[in-house]
Amino acid sequence: MDTALYGPGGFYRSAGPGPAAHFRTSVHASPLYARAVARLLTELDTVLGAPAALDFVDVGAGRGELLTGVLAALPPGTAARLRPYGVERAPRPDGLDWRIGWGEEVPGPGLTGLLFANEWLDNVPVDVVETDADGVPRIVLVAPDGSERLGELVSGADAEWLARWWPVGEHGGGTGAGGCAGAGGRSGEGAGSGAVGRGEPGVRVEPGMRAESGAGRDAAWAAAVSRLGRGLAVAVDYAHCAHARPAFGTLTGFRAGREVAPVPDGTTDLTAHVALDACAAATAHHGPATLTRQREALRALGVAGSRPPLSLASTDPTAYVRALAEAGEAAELTDPAGLGGFGWLLQGVGLGAGEVVRETPGAPGLTALLGGASGGGDGDGSRGGDGGGAPLG
Repeated sequence: MDTALYGPGGFYRSAGPGPAAHFRTSVHASPLYARAVARLLTELDTVLGAPAALDFVDVGAGRGELLTGVLAALPPGTAARLRPYGVERAPRPDGLDWRIGWGEEVPGPGLTGLLFANEWLDNVPVDVVETDADGVPRIVLVAPDGSERLGELVSGADAEWLARWWPVGEHGGGTGAGGCAGAGGRSGEGAGSGAVGRGEPGVRVEPGMRAESGAGRDAAWAAAVSRLGRGLAVAVDYAHCAHARPAFGTLTGFRAGREVAPVPDGTTDLTAHVALDACAAATAHHGPATLTRQREALRALGVAGSRPPLSLASTDPTAYVRALAEAGEAAELTDPAGLGGFGWLLQGVGLGAGEVVRETPGAPGLTALLGGASGGGDGDGSRGGDGGGAPLG
């Protein structure tokens, strides 16, 4: 998976139109998404005390669409202090705003601001395991043409991660550690979540049950968050909960707007749902994290999707049509059966347990997402909140 995505000639190494030619994310669905992120960044700037240099790092930046949209949506004074940076394996896009930095690694350490990762973690490679005829989990080996065979027994970090977060095999059938993450799925023709319930503890394990080890994703997320000195890290992705891991895995492929078989030949996006609850545990030393759904997160940031009053059609038809179109876009972004079901993981760094946010006027959205949470959690460093930080499930 790593070679197919990031090796020479890999999917994310190619120049050209980039991921947008193959699948559609919230960034591509509507400029409302960039505006919401800009509001989140503006409120965070207020909480941080308007530092002389405000960092905004987009991890998995594609062709810089989100960075460009956020820059355009920020107040001029904030944009003048912004240090925008895109992290992507592909070369810097032609014509990208000169203010935007570009590279393959997250800058830092000591960033002050917002690190945002929209549909990045689902492309961090995973090892897929499958139970053999005896119910024993083994690594799935895949040839360039997509053909598969079972390899060695699962061991090491993968075995430890699966035992905690996604039990599978002769002693599997359980639910894993506590915590919860979001649903949803990448948008393409015929795309779906692929999620199938695991069932209750004690269910007989059969040959062919699958899981995907997220050990590498936890490490990647922790490494990215460690580059922050003070601020907020946000991961947005389609995900699953510890109590509802899919029995047969989620690995799939996307090419030219269609869901296809995950053939690792470099022409196809390979993606799998993310265990955001495990990622939250990996950064628990920074303080409590918030896990919520995109529907609640965007509503806290002002994306409501309410229809304009019909009277506006008479007084200002152009404004009415524009508002109606935005309402439709907002509905797509917040649809719980689609993009609105995506998980949002918010990890504060140097913000305390929410008290800094709660005590700062002018940050209502951020307060709803972080400061409104009641604390506690399931022992994994995560929590559901009240209002914007509603728990997932």
